[in-house]
Amino acid sequence: MALTFETCFYIIKFKNISFNIMIIRRFMFLVSIVTALAFTTRDSIIKNTSVIITTESSLVVRGTTNVNTFSCAFNINKFKNPIQVFYKVEEGEIVFNKTALVLDNNCFDCGGKGINSDFQKILKSEKHPQIILSLKEISQLENKLEVKALVDIQIAGITKGYKIPVKVKKNNGILVTGDLAISLADYDLEAPKKLFGLISVDDKIEIFFQLTVKEK
Repeated sequence: MALTFETCFYIIKFKNISFNIMIIRRFMFLVSIVTALAFTTRDSIIKNTSVIITTESSLVVRGTTNVNTFSCAFNINKFKNPIQVFYKVEEGEIVFNKTALVLDNNCFDCGGKGINSDFQKILKSEKHPQIILSLKEISQLENKLEVKALVDIQIAGITKGYKIPVKVKKNNGILVTGDLAISLADYDLEAPKKLFGLISVDDKIEIFFQLTVKEK
């Protein structure tokens, strides 16, 4: 049966409409892919900044013996400012790379020459003169004022990883506070004994920190 002119016109028009719909669908598909890639890669880009730790900060190592307690404070003025920070955001977590706080062992003051000398011996400072705190990751807890920090701590050449709940407060910068108990045995450290072994240092020591951080 022969097709009329009107029938041919509608067939051609229908084909054009179908072709246009196909083009629109392909275009929308490409847009959705580009958008997805943009949102996927945007937060994974490595960013960098630098920060300083102000003199209002404090970092103290505390321990106990079988007869007393001791406290060794780090000289905040000896921080190697500014500190370079490299990070990226991944699924709500901040992942850090090559971001470390370096503490020279001889910058700790325990209150006297004798105990300072003992503390340096505990840390094996002659062979390993620095403690290195490497920030690896931060994830937010339910309480928005607290985060959980994944930190690697290197003492006497041995590195151990810890998850530390940390409080964060904005106060003329960012105030970061927390504490961590570590074992000397984990780092193959042994404290010297005094008075023929009558005075000995407990295996557990605690690190307390209150750091005011400002972006440079």
